[in-house]
Amino acid sequence: MSQTDLNVRSLRATDHVSWCALWRAYLAFYETSLPEAVYDSTFARLLGDDPQDFHGLVAEKDGVLVGLTHYVFHRHCWKIENVCYLQDLYADPSARGMGVGRALIEAVYAKADAAGCPSVYWTTQDFNHTARQLYDRIGQLTPFIKYQRG
Repeated sequence: MSQTDLNVRSLRATDHVSWCALWRAYLAFYETSLPEAVYDSTFARLLGDDPQDFHGLVAEKDGVLVGLTHYVFHRHCWKIENVCYLQDLYADPSARGMGVGRALIEAVYAKADAAGCPSVYWTTQDFNHTARQLYDRIGQLTPFIKYQRG
């Protein structure tokens, strides 16, 4: 499969079941599980029209969803323009190495460009070696370390 075989598009209400399966697999990779209420709330927000909500894109091959990404535009104290945070990115294992991740990231780049966002950023865990091979080619590794409230 090449990127030209993929259709990257906005998430639709009819994608609920397939999206849940992909997001569940993504969360399992990070050893996380969430209550069904969070799935429902997140999906509704992804389809909402509040500009503060996340947006969802999916990669589709032959009518089957093979990847997803969630991103949000937000203000930044160091810039006048909004920036874009790419929170989740997942490619089904059967479609890995076929350009799904790159196509989804490039689609987020295009959405950010269209919205006038000069920056797109994301995080990953240090052990995510496969994804980091892609990220090293299409992004710039920063020296920042993430902390959060326990």
